[in-house]
Amino acid sequence: MAKKKKILKQEHKNETSIARGHEMVATHPLFEVLCNAVYMQYESMAQKDWAYVSSTGVIYVNQDKKGQPNEWAYVIAHCLLHLGLQHHQPKKEQQELWNIACDCYITKFLAELKFGQAPKEMNEPLVEAFTSDEKLYDRFLREGVPPHFKGYSTMPGQMDFLISQNKTQYMFSGYRNYGELFAEGLAKAVQSAIRVAGGIDNTLAGATNLTQAQRAKAWFMSSYPLFGALAADFTIIEDPLVCTRMDISIAAISVETKEIYLNTAMGMTEEEMRFLIAHELLHAGLSHTTRRQGRDPYLWNVACDYVINGWLIDMKIGEMPAFGGLYDPALKGLSAEAIYDRIVTDMRLYRKLRTFRGQGMVDIIETKPPDFWEGKVGVDLDTFYRRALSQGLSYHMAQDRGYLPQGLIEEIRSLSQPPIAWDVELAKWFDRMFQPLEKVRTYARPSRRQASTPDIARPRWIHQSGEEDGRTFGVIIDTSGSMDRALLGKALGTIASYSIAREVPLVRVIFCDAIAYDAGYMAPEELLTKVKIRGRGGTVLQPGVRLLEEASDFPKNGPILIITDGHCDRLTIKREHAYVLPQGAKLPFVPKGEVFRMK
Repeated sequence: MAKKKKILKQEHKNETSIARGHEMVATHPLFEVLCNAVYMQYESMAQKDWAYVSSTGVIYVNQDKKGQPNEWAYVIAHCLLHLGLQHHQPKKEQQELWNIACDCYITKFLAELKFGQAPKEMNEPLVEAFTSDEKLYDRFLREGVPPHFKGYSTMPGQMDFLISQNKTQYMFSGYRNYGELFAEGLAKAVQSAIRVAGGIDNTLAGATNLTQAQRAKAWFMSSYPLFGALAADFTIIEDPLVCTRMDISIAAISVETKEIYLNTAMGMTEEEMRFLIAHELLHAGLSHTTRRQGRDPYLWNVACDYVINGWLIDMKIGEMPAFGGLYDPALKGLSAEAIYDRIVTDMRLYRKLRTFRGQGMVDIIETKPPDFWEGKVGVDLDTFYRRALSQGLSYHMAQDRGYLPQGLIEEIRSLSQPPIAWDVELAKWFDRMFQPLEKVRTYARPSRRQASTPDIARPRWIHQSGEEDGRTFGVIIDTSGSMDRALLGKALGTIASYSIAREVPLVRVIFCDAIAYDAGYMAPEELLTKVKIRGRGGTVLQPGVRLLEEASDFPKNGPILIITDGHCDRLTIKREHAYVLPQGAKLPFVPKGEVFRMK
């Protein structure tokens, strides 16, 4: 009696595994319709047998066979595909060979679908290339069946698909066109795959219990093209424990790992989630990591937050959280670089501000240097994010999906172009300051080249009188001990080259450290070879500026070019001027002139 109870318990356990495997098949969109049109019947079979299917739409399973649910899902799907692929329709001369060919084709299909787990008897990799069961059958007729092709039947050594000739059985089973049902399942599977890719569903089974953050991400992908491509490439991490471990109060982004962290323990609404996701995506899309260029990470983050939050409020995307949101209407229209130059003048105040990550924290997480990938194939992440945002802008504007601030549009478009080198920008400054000299024809001084025909009066080209007068500019050179000699030489060489190219005859040179040293006027060529730097003490540049502005022999409209590393005093300059700084250096005041950063 005890032995009988044990057998009944084992049978119940097998039926439970079979039922769970059947459920896995029935919830998959590819098999759902087909699975609901067939019957499952339990039978006792040999220990090695799994299941077989009849063309009448009945799957016979071995209730005595031990197997895991995912193995039973594989076996049941195998049987369903015999029906769905209509293997009972062709009338073959050698039905056993046709069954083997169909088994091999189904095995290949399920391997590519990655559905279930093949039982041990059927898990030998099928590496041969064939395009259809028909062609494989023709090959078997010509060449015979290799032994390893015979191991993919769910009934080892036997046919696992039986074709019934009894029409009454078809009528009794509610026979339908299984090929049409399988085509319907294919359409549903494609739709489910699109919904999963769009973030609407979690799985192909159609689970729609999405979190607030997942719904917010799906909204961008389906309804807001500007951020759609970027949002699709990032994974949302909502685990409060992970955020706590990484000191993230509300939100942060990791550009390298393509992850956005949202601390859901703060109890945010879906509208606030949308704002945070858009905020972090703009950090990536606008290349804020690479544009930092040596600036203080936290203050640069603060400057970028002011710009981004202002744009998102104007665009009415979601709702800005009360904690960590930086917004100042007085900074509207300014770039992140311009705002940074302002806030560095009062670091004591701005160090107390909170980003979405927390006070004194940066919500742009840098785990590697910005240009960490030097692969020869593909593009780096920064280029990819800029391209995704640029394409999103095109779709957004083409579909009229909503208002976009002009500043954001200009910045996205400018980032889609390659950055202009500092020396090219400096050359443009020289072009504005020194227009090309106008040449005129005159008979006052005949050209010597016409001496062979002195009887013919010919004019020569000369610069218009007076244009050379005052064609100069001042160069104030920071010669303090912190100034790098290599960068100084590079700057002087570039300035000398541009001066020669624009026919500037003389340059007024001032050296400044603790005091100002007037080197007088020099020809541009002398800047390349004969400059002897004086002083290597502290840094006070205002006396040099005052010397030029008060000099009687320096033009009143002569521009000033200042070469410094940024460790200097606050300057007040009343005339046209510009700065040449090393990349990453910052000035202790808001510059009114242009700033060129040397690499």
